Amino acid sequence: MRIDIIEKNYQASDKLKDIIDKKVSKLSRYFDEDSVCKVYLKKDSKAYKMEINIDYKGNFMRAEYLGENFYDNIDLILPKIEKQVYKYRTKLEKKLKSNAFKEKNIYAIPEDELKPDLLVKTKYFDLTPMSVDEAIAELDLIGHTFYVFLEEQSNAVRVLYRRDDGNIGMIVPKY
Repeated sequence: MRIDIIEKNYQASDKLKDIIDKKVSKLSRYFDEDSVCKVYLKKDSKAYKMEINIDYKGNFMRAEYLGENFYDNIDLILPKIEKQVYKYRTKLEKKLKSNAFKEKNIYAIPEDELKPDLLVKTKYFDLTPMSVDEAIAELDLIGHTFYVFLEEQSNAVRVLYRRDDGNIGMIVPKY
């Protein structure tokens, strides 16, 4: 498994990079050599954000942790990623290494956390055609982190979302 460390507003020491490489490389027990693990290190004025993205044969796993330092973050984020591997075990089992699940998990994951997510609510709403600017205003009014709308110009469904940096992103589905 290839491990890429990407730094934003932070210069990681060689010691930190070695620790990250050593701890993340344990995940290679689940994945073949062609998988890619990207570890993002981002420092802002208040916290240290670590994000791990794993791309394995078109399947993506992602976890992030916001903490006081990257040394603690790595120990807290790795169980999250391993939890995802176990959670989607049946979906991934044919693609993961054949002996990936023979031993106990690498990081401590309580058994009660391995339950699959359940759909507990379905919400229906009418889509009113509107401009992107109007949709941004609606996003601000409702106070959610995302807003689904019908863009009047293209007559297609779009999703606005509030990014971590406070800006707004838009998801444009391809059919």
